[in-house]
Parts: sequence; C-alpha cells; structure tokens
Amino acid sequence: MLKKWIISLLLAFSLVSFSALAADKININTASADELQLLNGVGPSTANAIVQYREQNGAFTQVEDLVNIKGIGEKKVAKIAENVTVSD
Repeated sequence: MLKKWIISLLLAFSLVSFSALAADKININTASADELQLLNGVGPSTANAIVQYREQNGAFTQVEDLVNIKGIGEKKVAKIAENVTVSD
C-alpha cells in the first residue's frame, strides 16, 4: 500500500514539474533584452533588435513575425519557437 502511494506521489510530482517547465515560455511581447538573451541562439544584438522592432511596430501577433527583423531568419525562429510565446 505504501509503495503504491509513493509511486503515485512521484508520478504526480513529475507531471507537475513537467507542466511548470512547459509554462516557462518567454513572451516576446513583454520580455526585456536580458530575458530574450536566455534563449538559445539569441545574443545581445538580436535581443535588442527584437525589443526595438516591438517598440516601433507594436506587439507580435505570432512567433513567426520574428522573421521580419533583420538578422532573424526562419531557422532561428524554428530554433526558438518552442521556447517563446506572444501571449501569457
């Protein structure tokens, strides 16, 4: 009985941990340049370009809009897409 309870508890904990990690996407509409640099492949100049583009053109409606920024291509967008969002 105790063994089943421990296994159930561990399973529940792992599911909660996975959900928390999935929710930790960076919102490209609200993130600072420092936060954007946490993304793999995004350095200071790219992060600043994202913030500058957002300030000049308004909020991104979809992650794929990042290709409109000079220096960001489809490959980079594909690389970071699973780690970013445009909404909360």
